[in-house]
Amino acid sequence: MRITFVQPRLDLSGGARVIALYSQALTKRGHQVCVVAGRPAPERLGSKMKRWLRGEFQPRLPPGSHRGTDVDIRVLESPRPIMDSDVPDADVVIATWWETAEWVGRLQPRKGAKVYFIQHHEVFDYLPVARARATYRLPMHKIVIAGWLKDVMAAEYGDHTVDLVSNSVDRSQFFAPPRSKQARPTVGFLYSAAPFKGLDITLGAVDLLMKRLPELRIISFGLRNPSRQLPLPRGAEFHRSPPQDAIRELYSRCDLWITASRSEGFNLPALEAMACRTPIVATRAGWPAEAVRTGSNGVLVDVDDVAGIASGAEWILTRGPEEWRSLSDGAYATSQVGSWEESAVAFEAALQHACRRAARGEIAGECPSCDEALAARPARP
Repeated sequence: MRITFVQPRLDLSGGARVIALYSQALTKRGHQVCVVAGRPAPERLGSKMKRWLRGEFQPRLPPGSHRGTDVDIRVLESPRPIMDSDVPDADVVIATWWETAEWVGRLQPRKGAKVYFIQHHEVFDYLPVARARATYRLPMHKIVIAGWLKDVMAAEYGDHTVDLVSNSVDRSQFFAPPRSKQARPTVGFLYSAAPFKGLDITLGAVDLLMKRLPELRIISFGLRNPSRQLPLPRGAEFHRSPPQDAIRELYSRCDLWITASRSEGFNLPALEAMACRTPIVATRAGWPAEAVRTGSNGVLVDVDDVAGIASGAEWILTRGPEEWRSLSDGAYATSQVGSWEESAVAFEAALQHACRRAARGEIAGECPSCDEALAARPARP
């Protein structure tokens, strides 16, 4: 198949990493893959100065994770919507964000059977919510990464023909041998100021935890440096945009990983931490709500429950060596279900499903390879 992914931009976000993994895996499976990415508008000088004064301005981040691959990468030269002239004719064209769904929706049918790869329900307050909701009603075949998203597509948008392809973990990058709890308790978390990530809740819980465990060590990493509005505790160790191998080491240096998201499409860092044998305390959001079992591989708490996160973290960090090791082994076992190879095969099957639906006129777009296959079949008597 000829496959095109349409992204709003190339960056190092978790969603972009997943797209990069699939584009590379599909290329290895013999498909011709192209990634067309937009270019964000340059920020005005006044806005930059205001963010700098608030301690929020950050240098430009490096491009995404496609370097050194055979994937055809095309980035617009200026900030504007992606149009027909930017996108090659293909069998499948995949929107990856609500705004790209609008762009893909306007493309000519020859650009491919139209697919919407949904990694979150993008109805956040800082977005044009009505427009975002409208994209989920477009005539596209949907692929989601978690069971809760499949339920939302059925309940809120009446779409019951949705393929679920779960994320996995790259076991060549994220792993750790069996290990023991450290003498000095160490907790880690992702630093992301996006409101739905619940960093304020994490920091509040860590503040409570430090009062109960004064010797606590804190490790964090993120795409951008901490802001003045959400400062890390004094003495915390922070790493900005560390390479993947370094991230594995950071996970493995923690006795506990905290994720306090208010909403998540999946939560890949939680899975990666568990692959490094780190138990987690997580809110009931995204994949952790389906995978974390209190007392088995971590602790699951309600959204916005600062005290509950602090108590759950304290419970894990104060377990004896054997009990902590059991939690660590449980986290690792949870992470070993499925693989990116299996997910890539399922993603490929979902794209083939989209082609068949386009050939039947159930979704927008055309899939030439599928049409040819249908035409070559003998007519039924």
